[in-house]
Amino acid sequence: MRIDKDLVAASATPLVLGILADGESYGYAILKRVDELSGGRMQWTDGMLYPLLHRLERLGFVEASWGTSDVGRRRKHYAITPAGREALVERQAQWDVVAHALHQVWRTAQDGLLTPPRVAEGWA
Repeated sequence: MRIDKDLVAASATPLVLGILADGESYGYAILKRVDELSGGRMQWTDGMLYPLLHRLERLGFVEASWGTSDVGRRRKHYAITPAGREALVERQAQWDVVAHALHQVWRTAQDGLLTPPRVAEGWA
């Protein structure tokens, strides 16, 4: 299943902040974690992740620092800041509202599949 581009974009910030809330990480590991969390159904690219990380850094939601991998390569690590944790809590509350509303719409729509559609008042 392909996830719509708009939905991927809308969920990107809380996903990255949520991943970093578990501990600092680096680009490739974040991409792998998104893949794992989605069961392989969301496949992000470097071209999507790094602009997001840079935007989150400008907003003060993440901090970056250079580290060294096990094989001696330099890599940039990202950690969530207190402002990022606040933003994550706020985004989670927003997504809870959206998920609740969607659940209600889909439940109503599913019930409507078994009965003929209603005609709005004033229309015959």
